[in-house]
Amino acid sequence: MAQVTVTIDGKAYRMACEEGQEEHLTDLAVRFDRYVGHLKGQFGEIGDLRITVMAGIMVMDEISELTRRVAGLESELETLRGNRDTVLAATARTEEGIAAALSEVTSRIQSITDKLNGRAPAELN
Repeated sequence: MAQVTVTIDGKAYRMACEEGQEEHLTDLAVRFDRYVGHLKGQFGEIGDLRITVMAGIMVMDEISELTRRVAGLESELETLRGNRDTVLAATARTEEGIAAALSEVTSRIQSITDKLNGRAPAELN
């Protein structure tokens, strides 16, 4: 298990993390420290615990908003997938209809060609 030292509100904290996650943990700590710094700038020195709790609530609020947006995007994606499947099915039916019509037209053209050449359609077989 790797260890990294992060600084939040000017205080160093030694933390354990999975190997290879050191940079990620450091980045998270820097981002959280920005919340703490923002709150200290707004409210001044109101106590470390209170600032930390407020910063945690801000982070959870942001996560809640992002979770709501992701759920909306997932719902929209499912709708788009359903629409795509409907369009693909309709396209396949249209293509089958066109293929059948082309086959019919080809048969008619062949029949007309045979008549013009003086052969009956049965003579072709």
